Amino acid sequence: MASIENPSPQEQQRAYEEELRRVSAERRLARANASRPNYYHRELERLYGFLVPPNASVLEVGCGGGSLLASLKPSRGVGVDIDAGAVELARRRHPSLRFEAIESYERLDAFAERLGHESTFDFVLLPDVLVDLWDVQAVFRAIRRFCHRDTRVVINSYSRMWQLPLAAARKLRLARPRLGRSWLDPNDIRNLLELEGFECFRRMNEILCPFPVPIVEQAMNRFLVKLWPFRWFSLTNLFVARPMPEPMPKPLTVSVVVPARNEAGNIRRIIEEIPEMGAGTEIIFVEGNSTDDTWQTLVRTIPEFPSRRIKLLKQPGKGKGDAVRCGYAAATGDVLMILDADLTVPAQDLRRFHDAIASGRGEFVNGVRLVYPMQDEAMRFLNLVANKFFALSFSWVLGQPIKDTLCGTKVLTRRNYDRLAANRSYFGEFDPFGDFDLIFGAAKLNLRIVDLPIRYQNRVYGTTNISRWRHGVLLLRMLLLATRRLKFV
Repeated sequence: MASIENPSPQEQQRAYEEELRRVSAERRLARANASRPNYYHRELERLYGFLVPPNASVLEVGCGGGSLLASLKPSRGVGVDIDAGAVELARRRHPSLRFEAIESYERLDAFAERLGHESTFDFVLLPDVLVDLWDVQAVFRAIRRFCHRDTRVVINSYSRMWQLPLAAARKLRLARPRLGRSWLDPNDIRNLLELEGFECFRRMNEILCPFPVPIVEQAMNRFLVKLWPFRWFSLTNLFVARPMPEPMPKPLTVSVVVPARNEAGNIRRIIEEIPEMGAGTEIIFVEGNSTDDTWQTLVRTIPEFPSRRIKLLKQPGKGKGDAVRCGYAAATGDVLMILDADLTVPAQDLRRFHDAIASGRGEFVNGVRLVYPMQDEAMRFLNLVANKFFALSFSWVLGQPIKDTLCGTKVLTRRNYDRLAANRSYFGEFDPFGDFDLIFGAAKLNLRIVDLPIRYQNRVYGTTNISRWRHGVLLLRMLLLATRRLKFV
């Protein structure tokens, strides 16, 4: 039997959890006595509201009084906390949501048994919980029980830079009490997530000023905290992770949309070279009011391939983006692909895009022309410089590395495209190319973006439909829009 002088690890953990309950009760009383909600927590509600769309199913670990969970307007919201008093308060304040007291965060998986068939969620949130945990890895292991293949785990944790300032603020009663034993740096958190089967693919530095200072607070928390060197002094690190990818449970059907404007000389090659993929492939040509005989060529050529599933559409508007949306609306496949009709991306490479989606490794697969050497005329020097500039800029804005934003071949599942389209009003229909509508939407949905290198070839028929300078200005405008809507939020 363990002596009092030398308690067992289990006894140490139980004693710690009792102390954590006491401190949690102190925090609850401090919140109850406050004249208004804490500014820092209002900022957290804003940040989580950007990452979690309304009407999702959400589990919050360490829910406190439930204000964060309620602010997200979930279709099904469940909050758990080890402070029974906080849970009772949350139930009174938010009767439409479910709140439960649990004995230990490390044994959270036992709660999944009580939830039964509703034990998985679209989002699992851990706001400012890690710093108080006895065993962070055990908690990450436990929350696997609440994840399906598309679940997003969103975590924010105090930066170690603020350990001493926060301790001083608590002594002066400027901050609420906290145990604060597990001060983990970002690499520690990533490593523990990976050990328990999660892929952490996005990290954000947030909140430079945790106090309400008119004008200053917005400048610091919306703008400066995103910039070097100010981001190193952020109060909280925010992470987005997902369960490690698994192959799709069944073969997927594929729709390949081919926007075709003034591409008559490539039509036969396109049909011959697009491979059959997955459970079956359909080809959708969207003819863009060509000035050559592309339409007539399509009408003549398609019947020569009776074994292929081919649709022919006349584009109602202008621009590649409109053509892609038109084609996707008519598509029936589980996977949606774009292939430019100039065949500068080899059609045979579509198999690689299919495999990246089917394996689960990528949720938005983006073609990259800037890895392998190009044929001499495939891309002019200024175009190459512009592509590299936009790749670096958009990687910073999106919070995920993306090497080539302008390659025409992009692939995602129909389910994710439907979610993206439903959220399109957040950005508006601003993109004549179609590339950035998809990239921005994928980033807003926290999809895992994966770059797939291809060998970029010379165009063998016709001339490019891109105007270097006019479209370059449009790209700059879209970069500014993305910065405002995705970065400085």
